[in-house]
Amino acid sequence: MPEPDRPIISRIQPTVRHQVVIIGGGNAGISVAAQLRRKRKALDVAIVEPSDVHYYQPLWTLVGAGVAPKEVTRRSEERYIPSGVTWLRDAVVEVCPEDNALTTARGTRVEYEFLVVAPGIQLNWKAIPGLQDAIGRDGVCSNYSYEYVDKTWKFIRDFEGGTAIFTHPNTPIKCGGAPQKVMYLADDHFRRSGARDKTNIIFASAGGSIFSVPKYAKTLTSVRERKQIDVRFRRDLTEIRPETKEAVFTNLDTGETEAMHYDLIHVTPPQSAPDFIRNSPLANEAGWVDVDKHSLRHVRYPRIFSLGDASSLPTSKTGAAVRKQAPVLVANLLAAIDGQEPAATYDGYAACPIVTGYGKLVLAEFDYELTPRESMPFDQSKERWSMYQMKRFGLPPLYWHGILRGRA
Repeated sequence: MPEPDRPIISRIQPTVRHQVVIIGGGNAGISVAAQLRRKRKALDVAIVEPSDVHYYQPLWTLVGAGVAPKEVTRRSEERYIPSGVTWLRDAVVEVCPEDNALTTARGTRVEYEFLVVAPGIQLNWKAIPGLQDAIGRDGVCSNYSYEYVDKTWKFIRDFEGGTAIFTHPNTPIKCGGAPQKVMYLADDHFRRSGARDKTNIIFASAGGSIFSVPKYAKTLTSVRERKQIDVRFRRDLTEIRPETKEAVFTNLDTGETEAMHYDLIHVTPPQSAPDFIRNSPLANEAGWVDVDKHSLRHVRYPRIFSLGDASSLPTSKTGAAVRKQAPVLVANLLAAIDGQEPAATYDGYAACPIVTGYGKLVLAEFDYELTPRESMPFDQSKERWSMYQMKRFGLPPLYWHGILRGRA
């Protein structure tokens, strides 16, 4: 039969079987599928993904700062499912690793020889009382939602002074630098609009430092000092009171709570692996897919691999990390299919392009040991216009045309 030039859309059936099943059609899942097909076209691969829309989320930082319209971050999912891969447009509700099978929301039993778990991360908006009702209204915003990211820009643009709070939760999050990026951009805009002298900017972070890698933390501390931002570490947002415009924070060291007035608040919601992962045998005690941090193979189920935001890999949850994880996983998965021991190794590489203002960016690259792993022939801890242009104009085409096609 001729090779199909588009994904195979699966019909709803009681039971289906595939050689390799991938949970998740985001960056990680599609990258793995594309690389598998490039290396071994005869492989029977299926992706389980309910959404028909694919988002390039790293650009939402700039959408929230008025640099780009949110519509440019959205494209058809079908356009990026690799040719010849079966697409099951459904959501996984249960994984049964002892049976080499999973169950979908529509009741289909999907059996596999090998499983790749890449469902992404779950945003737990309801974990903060008052947030779900307040988001998108009266100064409460978040760049972590396509629905509300343009409200971030509206509230920043219309801000005339007062208290602007930016939060970082007490959980792992995708793109750990994102809560700071929008804050630095807001500071720049407030200076341009004349509102900065009438504004108190607070960074309320559950963390204990501005960044985990000392080299980049030094730069970001200087940025914070230059911008006169009030940083309050070990503060975890636990409630929003929209009727009084108060944000309640818990001091993680003392357990005491503190209510802060806000006129604008950008909330980064608590995050976790999806519930069907957290409640499954795949999870470790913290709720993430329990994999070996070098081979990306599950520590108890040798037919299962995982990468990306839902995995237990102790590194930053970024697209750049996925880009380095995917080829390791593909090599080790193909070795397992061939009855060999996985030999490829992931060293924890991650990158975080930290926007520090309009036209300024620090490109942090590091590994498991928090050792800088810089790819450019200059000091990447310095704020650079060139790196900002790379994020704005270089990385989106690389994502759509390179990474998702298995070429980069």
